[in-house]
Amino acid sequence: MDKTHALTAFSALSQPTRLDVFRLLLKAGETGMAAGEISDALGVRQNTMSANLSVLHQAGLVRNERQGRSIRYFADLDGTRGLLGFLLEDCCGGNPDLCQPLISKLACAC
Repeated sequence: MDKTHALTAFSALSQPTRLDVFRLLLKAGETGMAAGEISDALGVRQNTMSANLSVLHQAGLVRNERQGRSIRYFADLDGTRGLLGFLLEDCCGGNPDLCQPLISKLACAC
């Protein structure tokens, strides 16, 4: 991931509702959630949610899949890995042993 893409992702996550949506979709995992379910879970109007989901999608943090008449949203794990990789790219001055506790904590946080 390059700096411009990372800044777009950080910008998308800098708004409280979008951060809540992203975290909710990470928690939902492989099953994802329909847009209406996300709106209901967070108490946000559907048209507002649609705009927020669009921003997250453009930032590469969520992906969507049409299922019949509804659209299901998922956290984009490739985009998330790219963002985390960007953050940790130069971690610990190139000494991977120093980074291992942080990487282990991230991997086991779920």
